[in-house]
Amino acid sequence: MTGLFRRAQAREGAVWKFPIGIAALGTSLLLLSTAPSGVAQARGLHIRIGGGPIGVVRSVAGMALGGLRGGGRRGERVRLARDEATGSIPRGDPTRSPDWIVRPVARVQVAAGSALVGWHGGRGVNGWWQHGDGSYGWVGPLFWPFAYYDITDYALWGDGMGFWGYGYRDVYAAIFTPYDDDELARYVSPPTGRKFRGFPTLARACSDHAGELASLPVEQIRQAMRTSEEQRAILDDLRKASVEAAQIIHDACPAEAAAIPSARLAAMQQRLEAMKSAIARIREPFEQFYESLDDDQKAELAALNEQRAPFAPKVPPAQSCTPPDVLPWPASDIEAKLHLNDSQREALGTLARMDALARNTLNFACQPDDNLGPPDRLATADVRLDAMLEAIKWVRPALDDFFATLSDEQKAQFDTIGAKRMS
Repeated sequence: MTGLFRRAQAREGAVWKFPIGIAALGTSLLLLSTAPSGVAQARGLHIRIGGGPIGVVRSVAGMALGGLRGGGRRGERVRLARDEATGSIPRGDPTRSPDWIVRPVARVQVAAGSALVGWHGGRGVNGWWQHGDGSYGWVGPLFWPFAYYDITDYALWGDGMGFWGYGYRDVYAAIFTPYDDDELARYVSPPTGRKFRGFPTLARACSDHAGELASLPVEQIRQAMRTSEEQRAILDDLRKASVEAAQIIHDACPAEAAAIPSARLAAMQQRLEAMKSAIARIREPFEQFYESLDDDQKAELAALNEQRAPFAPKVPPAQSCTPPDVLPWPASDIEAKLHLNDSQREALGTLARMDALARNTLNFACQPDDNLGPPDRLATADVRLDAMLEAIKWVRPALDDFFATLSDEQKAQFDTIGAKRMS
């Protein structure tokens, strides 16, 4: 067990009782430029796995990307918005490569396409709940769509682009959903017809094959590094644990769209708890493997990370903090739409204070360390999830108390605040 993890365990009962935590990612949108397969193979990154689960996920992702690529003026607006944000032109379909899912920038594109295709009929250039890297924490009713890969990319390679993007912005989007009821319903069971032919459903996003795909990061290491027989046995254990960990997260996928804010926070909490369980499952073989490496092998692992750079641009974790004034509390909108009485205003005031506490928790201590090794990054990820869970546990009871004071008409008006907000 590493020193940082021991310290994290020791302080869990004390430190996280106070309003500290880590914030959302604040970086530019980075889009994948698909490299020729020969180049990828030469770098040891192109894992040749046939159809099956890879084909299923690629098919789903390709359909979702249709919402981003678009056509005519709408597609041009999307491209222009991206160019303005990034200074680059997106090229190619990231799902063309069988190992696309282990490339963070490819996952950004897929998540963005899936999130926007169901929002306002795909008419928006981007969504207000967008992360700083261009991805989305909520894709319809699904929170943290690529949870397992964001964990392993950060722990193995230090690619915090996906992982550190999650924080207060996602709590806010759970309270003030960006989707209306019809849009959420389509993710569960999309209407028939040509218009919705490529809609990414929950069943597809939470594919039963998700666990099988989780072995890809381990296979990258196995192919690129020289290892002893003992280390190969540890890698086998890590591969098995990875598949089981991904399945734990898969099992926390929602079966239906949450209709009220408290239910969305509950789904978010369930997902985060599953992620903590997944980390617990891989921790021992993960640490065993890294501690078994000699200095030369650690250098090989670092070199493999450098080879991944074209497919996983580095985003310094220090740039991940979201300023606390981002997504301000919409007190005036709530008052204008709901016409609250005195007791309702008092309950809303309590909710606003708990929301501010959650926001500060997820922004105050956002100081990820660039110099941590893989085991310590895994421990840091675990503590990060604790902070997010703590924030939810502050907000959720206050939200329930406030909603209990509202009439059905007021509840319906509350749900329109996020859904009708434009970027």
